[in-house]
Amino acid sequence: MSISGALSNALSGLTAVSRAAEVVASNTANALTEGYARRELSLSSRSLGGTGAGVWVDGVSRVVDRVVLADRRLATAEAENASVRRDFLAGFEALLGNPGEPGSLSANVAGFEAALIEAASRPDSEARLASVLVAAERLSGQINSLSASLLQTRTDADRSIGQQVQSLNAALAQIDRLNAEILAQRAAGRDATALMDQRQRAVDTVAAIVPVREVARENEQISLYTTGGAILLEGNAAVIGFTPAGIVTPDMTLGSGALSGLSINGMAVPPGDDGLLGGGSLGAAFALRDVLVPAAQTQLDAFARDLISRFESPAVDPTLAPGEPGLFTDRGNPLDPAEELGLAGRIAVNALADPARGGALWRLRDGLGATAQGAVGNSGVLTALVDALTRGQVPASGNFIGAQRSASGLAADILSQASSARQSAEAGQAFASARQDALRQLQLADGVDTDHEMQMLLQIEQAFAANARVMGTVDELIKQLLAI
Repeated sequence: MSISGALSNALSGLTAVSRAAEVVASNTANALTEGYARRELSLSSRSLGGTGAGVWVDGVSRVVDRVVLADRRLATAEAENASVRRDFLAGFEALLGNPGEPGSLSANVAGFEAALIEAASRPDSEARLASVLVAAERLSGQINSLSASLLQTRTDADRSIGQQVQSLNAALAQIDRLNAEILAQRAAGRDATALMDQRQRAVDTVAAIVPVREVARENEQISLYTTGGAILLEGNAAVIGFTPAGIVTPDMTLGSGALSGLSINGMAVPPGDDGLLGGGSLGAAFALRDVLVPAAQTQLDAFARDLISRFESPAVDPTLAPGEPGLFTDRGNPLDPAEELGLAGRIAVNALADPARGGALWRLRDGLGATAQGAVGNSGVLTALVDALTRGQVPASGNFIGAQRSASGLAADILSQASSARQSAEAGQAFASARQDALRQLQLADGVDTDHEMQMLLQIEQAFAANARVMGTVDELIKQLLAI
């Protein structure tokens, strides 16, 4: 090997070692950076005319296990979906309250029953009649509050869908732009790995909203498809369409057109977890708005209907004419089965028994249709009210088992259903979270190991010293030649 060849080899070695030190410094600095992929320097031997001419720096590559990354993204979408469902079901169960817990639905039904029994034992006591009114208003008020909470949850879910669609469109546009920038960087011969890190984080944002598969294209480009088969990015980014409703009422549904679905590039697609964009947090938000919350509302409406119907019969209150409202009303009106939707938000105590609204407490004892007070010791109506509340009857609507239930038994059924659904959701969330954590740990195993980087730095230091020694030796040889 000639002296010039030795010098060329040493110079190329110093160049490679300098680049390797740069890579180690970048890895160490970004050891805790979210979405950063560890860098590795790719080297190959260089030859000139069949003779070794040093080392060639092929470039810097990102170390990413694409299989693990793809599975982790799907697990993230599943975990986000399960978390949204579990949070709603746990919240609804908490609103219902546990039996015996003050303020729970079961406790308020029991309190109303106890107030009626006490009043029936002393029908002449105005204080006990007042307790019946307070207990009835507390029960109807809680049902109203539960219904209002469900409506707010639907409104929040609709708003969340709009926000997620905006985030999804922004992330897809960003990925499309980064694809173009990466292509331009590579065409200019510059390092594009930092842009690839940004693109990976943007894809992770999309994957939490909608489960996606990343497909590699030539020149480090990528395409994105949902697991449902929708094309999100193939050359150009898709545009997802959605129109928020603002305020959601019980009668508003996707089928009626009152609530918006989704569109991709102007073409309507089925929303929800069984649609093209289902499976992530977006699908869970549609499930809340269109399935889970309406199902809970249906159960509450059925309970309100059952409660109203128990006290409307003239057999319970002989002073009522057929068709007149009983102790509980639909905002002062009798029960209309055709208007059951949203009934839980409208149930109210009959104003005839409320002195604050022009009524009188004695009507609880003598009958809501009575025009004058009767004997103060007559407990017949109050006893009939107790019997009506505790009588077993099959609910006329709702998703119940079809067995006869008292009012308290029906309240317990609603809580039992909510508890079972919550436990099932928690089990699903626990599995999804465990899978996500396991895959994340696998992904992190390919990340930056600072101990390994320090070892590499020692090797780089030795290689630098060796190449510098070669150059020093070549310098001495040249000086000796010049001194001849």
